Amino acid sequence: MPLNYGDILDAVAPIRADQFAISSDTGDLTWREFDARTNALARGLLEKGLKEGDKVCFLMFNGAPYIELLAACLKARLIHVNANFRYLSHEIEYILENSDSTALVYDARLAERVDAISSSIKATTLLVETGGEAPMIKGAIEFEALLNNQSTAPLGIERSPEDLIFLYTGGTTGNPKGVMWPHSQQLMGLLGSAIEDKSAPATIEELIAHIDDPKPYLIPLIATPLMHGAGLYTALTTLCNGGHIVVTDNGKAFDAAHHWRLVEKHHVDAVSIVGDTFAKPLAAELERGDYDVSSVRIVGSSGVLWSTPVKKQFLEHMPDAAMYDALGSSEAMGLGTSIMTAGGVSESAMFNIGPQAKVFKEDGTEVLPGSGEAGFLARSGPMPLGYYKDEEKTAETFRMIGGVRYAVPGDMCTVDASGTIHLLGRGSHCINTGGEKVYPNEVEEAIKMHDAMEDALVFGTPDPKWGSAVQAVASTPESLSIDPEDLRAFLRNSLAGYKIPKRIVFTDQSLRMANGKPDYALARAIFENAAQS
Repeated sequence: MPLNYGDILDAVAPIRADQFAISSDTGDLTWREFDARTNALARGLLEKGLKEGDKVCFLMFNGAPYIELLAACLKARLIHVNANFRYLSHEIEYILENSDSTALVYDARLAERVDAISSSIKATTLLVETGGEAPMIKGAIEFEALLNNQSTAPLGIERSPEDLIFLYTGGTTGNPKGVMWPHSQQLMGLLGSAIEDKSAPATIEELIAHIDDPKPYLIPLIATPLMHGAGLYTALTTLCNGGHIVVTDNGKAFDAAHHWRLVEKHHVDAVSIVGDTFAKPLAAELERGDYDVSSVRIVGSSGVLWSTPVKKQFLEHMPDAAMYDALGSSEAMGLGTSIMTAGGVSESAMFNIGPQAKVFKEDGTEVLPGSGEAGFLARSGPMPLGYYKDEEKTAETFRMIGGVRYAVPGDMCTVDASGTIHLLGRGSHCINTGGEKVYPNEVEEAIKMHDAMEDALVFGTPDPKWGSAVQAVASTPESLSIDPEDLRAFLRNSLAGYKIPKRIVFTDQSLRMANGKPDYALARAIFENAAQS
């Protein structure tokens, strides 16, 4: 599919001119305004010396500037590089160096961390500050100043379907890696609908011809960070379909009530979250408040499992909606889906396998449905080129199996007799205890089924008898007290004895990073501190 994001945005804008493109805490932008501002912003970046193919690092919270900068980079053939807004100075420095970014756009609230990076990197990087009255770092320029005196007309440049967009992994194992997606490959994955079983359009004309077809993501509230794959993909899909993105500043404490008020105000039809980290406070607020959520057709989660009891809570308030759990990663989208409605319950960690996904054993043969064997989940079809500047990791993750190239992110699963997959977790986190394999995800989901548990992370520690011992850190409300033995007794109803954690440490801290993914390093630190006290 020879498509490019910039060309699509140019084609969609005139059709949607008077419709909203973005609603944020700073107001609304129509597509006409969004198109004009992003054209001017693209020119401003190029005028500052950036060239086609240069990388622009985004160290930003959710808001209109992130989406505007994203569109401007796509139009100007500049490469998006995401950075976690929780990163400290040395981690920001790593992303800038590893990605070879020549520009960094950062929120004014993060200026102190940016100012602390090495002077040599700052001297060779265009620094752009957003969200402040005046740049706080010497030599930086203000975001809005890039638009001054620039033409708002389309750039009129020739783009390529091979233009790149980078998506850095969360770095849960080792340093973050830059996944290199060609526009055309990513577009095939995003515009083909796993929900409606439709293939991606082959041309811009075909896309435009169907732009008014009903879709359940034309007015999404993106609660998840835009620097996370789930948020970025939702934004890109919505823009390509001429939709209306609703976002709120996530540099502040999560405000579930504000999110539901936005749903009411903008008649949001889809809510994008990342697992129970987002779902639980939103569900709790639905129980407390009185909100009109009748416009919502889908609540979608990706990247982190979303538990069945919380889905049920949502469905009590929006019985006509679908709870959509997407299994994917930075390296591969469309690995599997789970859709739960008021008419039927879906079990946590159970997914319908994607149409281009398969489950393989280590020898490259497929896992037989109903065999009980565990294998790794792999996907062919549209995929990245690999990891930027890391040929070894690229070869590990993007493998040739039976003459076909597959993306293999590391998710392990079993396949039941009906072909449904049961996700076990990442193979790198597998715990070998006394010769038995324990996948943390299964134990974590069992712990979270207890009414008093908000979250849990499970990992192995060295053990002289068993090789590794299964351990857990579970988060509970601050005022709650629970006996670990009572929780272990609860787990015996659903887990084999060897899977039950030897020790469970309770905490009221969040066990998730800003993107909703598990923070195993933090969990281990909490566990070790408790062991020493």
